[in-house]
Amino acid sequence: MKVITHQNIVDLNIAPRTCYEWVSQMIANKNEAILPAKISMKLELGTFCNVMPSVVTAPDGVKYGGVKIVTRYPKRVPTLDSKLILFDALSGDVKAIMDAGWITAMRTGAVAVHSLNLFAKKNYKTIGVIGLGNTARATMSVLSEVNDSSFNVKLLKYKGQENLFVDRFKNCNKFKFELCDTYKQVIEGSDVIISAATYLPDDLCEDNAYKEGILIIPIHTLGFTNCDLFFDKIFADDIGHVKHFKYFDKFKYFSEVSDVVNGKSVGRENDKERIMVYNIGVAMHDVYFAANIYSMLRGSNCENIALDSPKEKFWI
Repeated sequence: MKVITHQNIVDLNIAPRTCYEWVSQMIANKNEAILPAKISMKLELGTFCNVMPSVVTAPDGVKYGGVKIVTRYPKRVPTLDSKLILFDALSGDVKAIMDAGWITAMRTGAVAVHSLNLFAKKNYKTIGVIGLGNTARATMSVLSEVNDSSFNVKLLKYKGQENLFVDRFKNCNKFKFELCDTYKQVIEGSDVIISAATYLPDDLCEDNAYKEGILIIPIHTLGFTNCDLFFDKIFADDIGHVKHFKYFDKFKYFSEVSDVVNGKSVGRENDKERIMVYNIGVAMHDVYFAANIYSMLRGSNCENIALDSPKEKFWI
């Protein structure tokens, strides 16, 4: 069993465009994956542990299963942490245990950009960003690589992270940044809102702050429950992950993103529709990324370990 570290993955220099291609493939082929709903355990305020299983088919035709565990502890640096176990879905043999921090950030950012490209109104120009951690950075990295347009980007100020964010993308001439003091300043006038905040106790704005044609991508599903009641269309990466939402039965229109991609449902039909996309974060992306990374590192000198599991049927 390989032990694949964060640095092993970083050293592969996987391009943001490749991440976008990987999530696009999985979204289009979602029906071929086994995807139970994640188990989410709320340990205390702002702290959680999510357990996320899935089985997918890798590009080489091998079926892989995986289980990712992602935790959030507010006092830890970084706040979010992920680990993943990858196994051969036919034999049950565990192939790798790996750090999944890079996988989580990059697949989440790539999925957000996929939704942006699929559901934003024509000629959108202004993007508001709330929550400026690794996920937001991953999102903007993918956006800068796969989209040719230039954008006005409104950042919510937070503990000086906005300055670090601007510095991170100082060499990207596609983004012109504007710093905002309040949620309302970020939301009003924006064509797209990407929220990567991992903790928001309340909804962010009154209904009238959301102009016609806006697209909201609340990566961690927080801060926009009032929008569930009046937005024209709501989409999600998987119905099993959202059907328990408080206002799910009151959505005006709902469909999975994969059904839009495959022509089974309609997406945006005009530039006045208010649309929200709940990309909950599903394990099929994590496992697909992990399978590709495992293939790329198969012949590497990553540490190998054996757990010395029992070899006999009866061992007690």
